[in-house]
Amino acid sequence: MEAAVYLLGTFVVLACGVLLARGYRQSGQRLLLWSSICFFGLALSNGLTFLDLSLLPEAIDLHMLRHAVTGVATLVLIYGLVWDSE
Repeated sequence: MEAAVYLLGTFVVLACGVLLARGYRQSGQRLLLWSSICFFGLALSNGLTFLDLSLLPEAIDLHMLRHAVTGVATLVLIYGLVWDSE
């Protein structure tokens, strides 16, 4: 059951990223670009969570990689908020 929750979370975050990217393409608002990149990174992090906790054996731990991807995605959004604000 938890694998289904991980996959659902991944698909929802990925759909949000796609919608944000589509909004950026239509309007050209730079904040939408940074937000979509962040959401794609968070989708990757959720996918790694599914892979780590559901598919891989316990001997393989992706804990640090998952948190690194989440941190980079968050830093991208912070960069966009601070340096691209109007």
